[in-house]
Amino acid sequence: MRTPLSVVIGAGGTGGHIYPGLALADALRRAVPDAVVSFVGTERGLETRLIPQAGYRLHTVDMIPFDPSLGAKRYLLPAALLKSGAQCRSILRTQEAQVAVGMGGYPSAPVIVGARMAGLPSLVHESNAVPGRANKFAARLTPHIALAFDRSRAHLAGGERAETVGMPLVGPLASLDRTALRERARRELGVPEGARLVLVNGGSLGAARLTESAVGLAARYRSRTDLRLLIKTGPAALDETRERLAATGGAAVAEAVPYLDRMDLAYAAADLVVCRAGSATVAELATIGMPAVLVPYPHAPGDHQTHNARVLSDAGAAVLLPDAETTAERLDALVTPLLDDPARLAAMGQAADPGTHAHAADLLAAKVLKLAGHPAAHPTPTHLRETA
Repeated sequence: MRTPLSVVIGAGGTGGHIYPGLALADALRRAVPDAVVSFVGTERGLETRLIPQAGYRLHTVDMIPFDPSLGAKRYLLPAALLKSGAQCRSILRTQEAQVAVGMGGYPSAPVIVGARMAGLPSLVHESNAVPGRANKFAARLTPHIALAFDRSRAHLAGGERAETVGMPLVGPLASLDRTALRERARRELGVPEGARLVLVNGGSLGAARLTESAVGLAARYRSRTDLRLLIKTGPAALDETRERLAATGGAAVAEAVPYLDRMDLAYAAADLVVCRAGSATVAELATIGMPAVLVPYPHAPGDHQTHNARVLSDAGAAVLLPDAETTAERLDALVTPLLDDPARLAAMGQAADPGTHAHAADLLAAKVLKLAGHPAAHPTPTHLRETA
């Protein structure tokens, strides 16, 4: 009798780690429909909402961030890691897991530590161009390393044995055809015919700098009929943003929303995106050929968002704008000429290398199945077999 496939994935903190983990989980379920896939996270991150919402079980452990700003608390990290690693070992045994996967974020390290304690094979996927602290540590504990971007290889111990598979993308973004969906998307989002749309996306929780600059930009555009802004604020800033748009007249051309459940529609409707440079976002933009102004989060560990952004800006697919320089005036000076030059926008969209992001979830799932010694019920597609 075949043993059911059981995989435990460590991912947490932000959507940039959680969504790729969910994409991997979905790919494992496609390959082995009866697979048991569960997640490890903490009580503090977005995983408490996103993972159960996606239909997967979340186990929580006691773990603190790999963050020097903790001050004296950083000396508690070894003890916290041992405790959470033991908790993960117990979870792995209870789940009868064959493989543990660390997708990044501080819940990732305890999963790999727990796998080492339990004698199970494990795999680390690094999503950023410069690895985070948790994965830098975890990569020392497993011979199996996968990368979203090849340039992160140089920053990992054992990077020479890593394989670049791309960034696993969730759902429709992996196969999004912006041109085919554009008319429907603009209709559903209420974009007037002939108007150009700028999507301002601050990420899972929003970004105060981007939202503030977008409100100022909307005020500058308030008398225009040919431009629109869609501002994703996150829930905390929604009411204040709507009030400010109304007060400045920007509400005539801009709409603020807390979330975008259909990012495929937003990308298809937009002519240009202004956003942070999280790894998942950069992979999405590259895959679908979306022109962008990228404003890296300045406090990201190792300044990894700037390195992520350069994957696109070096190719001519995006404009990199430092956070400290991001104002309504500076955005106006960058965005307006781009919107007035459709040929340049088209060239930017074509400049990105889509890489393997669209197939990364299946490639990573194939690696997990191989480590588990488990044959897929639905074999890896032919075009993926050689790299899997």
